[in-house]
Formats: sequence, C-alpha cells, structure tokens
Amino acid sequence: MEGLSGRELEIVSFLELKEKYFFTRDDVKKFSKNENDMNVYFHRLKKKKRIVKLNKNKYFLIPVKAVDCFWAEHPFIIVDEIFNGKNYFIKGMAAAHYWGLVDQIPTQIEVACINKQGKRKIFGFTIVFKRIRPESMKGFVKKKIGKHSFRVLSKEKVKQWLKSR
Repeated sequence: MEGLSGRELEIVSFLELKEKYFFTRDDVKKFSKNENDMNVYFHRLKKKKRIVKLNKNKYFLIPVKAVDCFWAEHPFIIVDEIFNGKNYFIKGMAAAHYWGLVDQIPTQIEVACINKQGKRKIFGFTIVFKRIRPESMKGFVKKKIGKHSFRVLSKEKVKQWLKSR
C-alpha cells in the first residue's frame, strides 16, 4: 500500500475524526484550492484504495482500521447510500433472506429502482439494478440496520414472489 501525502492525510483524518464515512465533495471542499486540485486528490485516494465512489457525488471512506484497505459494509446500507435514500427498494432473494424466508445467503442484491439498470460489484458483492416505472414504486417498508435506514420489499410481497417462482 502506498503512503498518503500530507493533503491526502489531512482529508482522511478530517473525515475519520468526524466519523463521516459516507461523504460528498462539498464535505472536503475546504482542503483544495479549486475543482481540478480536488479531482487530483480524489483520483489519488481512489487509486490508493482509500475511497470508493458510490454515485455521482457520494463516496465511501475506507476506515484506517481496515486491514490492507479491505473493508466490508452492509450491502443494504451501501445500496441506500447509492440512491440517497429514495427511489429504490431491495427485492428478490436478498429481501427473502432479510425476512428469514430462505436460509441461503444471496450472492447478489437485487434492487428495483427508477433510474439505473445493470450490475455493479462493490465490496465483494454484486448489486443488480432493475429499472421499474415510478408508479410501481410501492410495496416496500423502511427498516433499520443500526442507525441507518433502508427500503426493502414487504414480507407479504416477498412471500407472493417466492410462491410465483
């Protein structure tokens, strides 16, 4: 693992002390002179595996306590942060496992959303984005893991889905 420069160390230390593991560019704007300067530091931190880009403007800081920059965050929290807490819900086998309807641990997290499609591998798990119409965004409930909330398909809907398979 490469060492961090003074400015990179400043950014990482600031975020660690504030316990802001999910952050935006605005949170660290004060450490750079301009946008290009910030882009350079973000590029270097991504290359050194100290941050992971979640969406257009949100990042995840790999904590200092992570061994060899390997870290695992709960997949449902990552999904919620990718979508900023709206316009999505977790469905499929991941939802069935969450409700305790199946024992098998899912290999991928299926997410119904309005504006994304495709697959993305992050922190060792695969997120499969399935695009749906806005009027189909119903049947989910909000739950919490620790202090973080997320959206998951309701237990009744998951039972219906399992019977239809």
